[in-house]
Amino acid sequence: MSNAKSLEELEQKQDFIRRHIGPSPAQVSDMLSALEVSSVQELIDQTVPASIRLEQPLTVGQSRTEVETLSYLKSVASKNKVFKSYIGQGYHPTNVPHVILRNVLENPGWYTAYTPYQPEIAQGRLESLLNFQTMTLDLTGLDLASASLLDESTAAAEAMGLAKRVSKAKKANAFFIADDVHTQTIDVVTTRAEQFGFEIIVGKAEDAVNHDIFGALFQYPTTSGEVVDITDLIAGVQSKKAIACVAADIMSLLLLKAPGKLGADVVLGSAQRFGVPMGYGGPHAAFFATRDAYKRSLPGRIIGVSKDRLGNDALRMAMQTREQHIRRDKANSNICTAQVLLANMAAFYAVYHGPQGLKTIAQRIHRFADILASGLKAKGIALKHSTWFDTLTVVSDSKDDVIARAIAKGVNFATNHEGEYSISVSETTTRADITELFDIILGEGHGLSVDAIAADVEANGSESIPASLVRDDEVLTHPNFNSYHSETDMLRYIKRLESKDLSLNHSMISLGSCTMKLNATAEMIPITWPEFANLHPFCPLDQAEGYQIMIGELHDWLVNITGYDAVSLQPNSGAQGEYAGLIAIRKYHESRGDAHRNVCLIPSSAHGTNPASAQMASMKIVVVNCDKNGNVDMSDLKAKAEEVSENLSCIMITYPSTHGVYEETIREICEIIHEHGGQVYMDGANMNAQVGVTSPGFIGSDVSHLNLHKTFCIPHGGGGPGVGPIGVKSHLAPFMPNHSVINVPGTNIGNGAVSAAPYGSAAILPISWAYITMMGSEGLKQATEMAIVNANYLTHELSKHFPILYRGRNNRVAHECIVDLRPLKEQSGITEMDVAKRLQDYGFHSPTMSFPVAGTLMIEPTESESKGEIDRFIEAMVSIKGEIEKVISGEWSIENNPLVFAPHTQGDVLGNEWDRAYDRFYAAFPVPAVAKNKFWPTVTRIDDVYGDRNLVCSCPAVETYRD
Repeated sequence: MSNAKSLEELEQKQDFIRRHIGPSPAQVSDMLSALEVSSVQELIDQTVPASIRLEQPLTVGQSRTEVETLSYLKSVASKNKVFKSYIGQGYHPTNVPHVILRNVLENPGWYTAYTPYQPEIAQGRLESLLNFQTMTLDLTGLDLASASLLDESTAAAEAMGLAKRVSKAKKANAFFIADDVHTQTIDVVTTRAEQFGFEIIVGKAEDAVNHDIFGALFQYPTTSGEVVDITDLIAGVQSKKAIACVAADIMSLLLLKAPGKLGADVVLGSAQRFGVPMGYGGPHAAFFATRDAYKRSLPGRIIGVSKDRLGNDALRMAMQTREQHIRRDKANSNICTAQVLLANMAAFYAVYHGPQGLKTIAQRIHRFADILASGLKAKGIALKHSTWFDTLTVVSDSKDDVIARAIAKGVNFATNHEGEYSISVSETTTRADITELFDIILGEGHGLSVDAIAADVEANGSESIPASLVRDDEVLTHPNFNSYHSETDMLRYIKRLESKDLSLNHSMISLGSCTMKLNATAEMIPITWPEFANLHPFCPLDQAEGYQIMIGELHDWLVNITGYDAVSLQPNSGAQGEYAGLIAIRKYHESRGDAHRNVCLIPSSAHGTNPASAQMASMKIVVVNCDKNGNVDMSDLKAKAEEVSENLSCIMITYPSTHGVYEETIREICEIIHEHGGQVYMDGANMNAQVGVTSPGFIGSDVSHLNLHKTFCIPHGGGGPGVGPIGVKSHLAPFMPNHSVINVPGTNIGNGAVSAAPYGSAAILPISWAYITMMGSEGLKQATEMAIVNANYLTHELSKHFPILYRGRNNRVAHECIVDLRPLKEQSGITEMDVAKRLQDYGFHSPTMSFPVAGTLMIEPTESESKGEIDRFIEAMVSIKGEIEKVISGEWSIENNPLVFAPHTQGDVLGNEWDRAYDRFYAAFPVPAVAKNKFWPTVTRIDDVYGDRNLVCSCPAVETYRD
């Protein structure tokens, strides 16, 4: 009986493992039979070099059920104290419209989609991002906007980089930051400047013109709340041929004159308070706008309007040639993650409220600030400024007493400066809250009536926004912001856009290197719990005990999984993690008197972010060749390591390799670098082939970033959010990022921040925490093993029809394979692009195209896909091979076949004219399985060249919309 009971408990514990791993035991058996091995272990023995296999199992604990996991995490979350936050400083409480909460943030149709590199099956999120860009342009008063950046502070650092690139003050090497810019922004920009070798000057805003600078950054309104006309400051900066950058509060721009109208060259900020929870720091979308003249230097993605094959308007990512995956070390930035999911939430917030609704919210916030200020001044309380939008800074000799009363009532103020505290009211503030604030500041029995003060303010008007800065132009005039204000209309608009996009809730997304695996519902549930969603990142640490427990456990598990000694969770994208890891390496060398070590070796197969990140860390890049099998050319590595030995800083290498194999020489590579005094940076993009089987630390690496949005199940969100923590060996631990507002234990005081919040995108860390908890040590290893099984089965079946470019030991691959389409392309004229687009007709997102080798598809099935889904994908690929053979044989011409016309929309197939060499039904339903779950692309093949030549990056004109 006891044995039966323990067996039942074990089965319950392992239940989530069975849910996460796609293939059933019978399917696993069938795949192993096809691979001619008797067990999973035999396949692993054939695939993974014995020299790097872990000697001991992971120690993250046994798997827990979903119920156990959520129950325990709820008890942890309850230790967070969700105080009313008036801290401000770039983070504000907000009301997330429930129609957006349920149908976007909690909807896998939105959160499981991939970056819109295949725009024909991403028109929904592209339209939403175009709304975001249009909103940004309207509010900032500038010409060109991006589709979001990681956070406000990172956006400011990117603005400094743009300023250096485009400024005509070519001899200047200093960037000026006004001392009333948010503290965390000064921190992040200073860190970036240190790596670039720029001088940072922090001083009074009016002093900017007294320095030889290439750019300057101002806050509008300032971090302490003052609303200042910066027109003359901007003009003064520009008179020195420098670039004027403004960090703006997005809500204030409904009432304040647009910074672009004041003359700013760059305007940036956080869109968080447009309906995105504070989440202890993120994720949040930053907005970024600049002049059209600087479009080639703009960081991040740009969504543009183009045409499809039939002449219809169609959206796509514009000017991708600027980005790191194309330009590598010449790129404007290494950041490849936008905050798409959060940008979409902010855009929908603007669509739902519309211009009048947003203005009403902004006016209400400002009116409450006026009421609070009027009451305080009536009682003799000194305010630091005579102007404000939402933030009042009080000058007080009884600050400690006030703060103590606030804490006792569950209220947080900002307390950055001696003898001052600040209060930022928000969308969530009520009249009762204002009464409570009077009680806290003045003591009870003060005799103030909010209603009476409000009436007085209404009667006498407000002068807290200077007349010269009152916004007088219309914003958000496009129909998209004026059509969906009932919940019914909004619900249908969201659904209409969602239906245009292919996400993981429709079919497998087999992107090599991107690891699009299950994002389990149980993992997602905690992110909207108020205990996690509603904390300010700068609240006192004793109010964030639950976060600290969860973060601490996740830290320890990631240490165990990676084989490192410490982890920083601050980087909020994989590329940001690369950057943080390279900074740690650089600071380590400097601490040893080796500041001259600045050469980074990078294999030719590396991700585009690798050379871009190395460039941002001011490293000199030396490319190491790969041999004919796709492995690092060891003779070339040895020669180049010897050549640069005295100046060698590090190597950046991906393992398993970007070519999808476990290189046998990886330990030797690490040893060679260490012999020459360098450090080994192992890119964590392919950790899904390591967890529980090997680890970077065990192999011999010194530092890695982890893509929590790949291996550890945070969803891609349509192109972001991501999280990219770094793991390091003990000698690098002191050099990980710290934070100027909240100290991060275990790092040196004075280490700069790389992200705006101390723990980056903390709100989505519970996803990875829950994944590890529910999988446990055994499940994590099984996930890696099944990823290898699925990839090798897929490779085995596809190899009957296509050449596989690279294989490892025993002819095996790791967790992905590269299908070589070049021989077919040479025979037929059909391109890899044609194959990618035709796959859309079969209901699949294309694999990674032309990376790391042009003319190929890199395919990664992950452990979450069943054999049935993999077989369906194989069937599609084999069918497409047959279509190509018809072109080769001459049955179809190169100009008239289903591949070059792909993808096929309903309008295309049902059109009046059809002069194709194949019938309509076959165009849409090439194999019977497609009819069971047909996904219709909403536009045909998009003309990228037209879009770049006719750059339109905001919603089309009203006339076009009406037509």
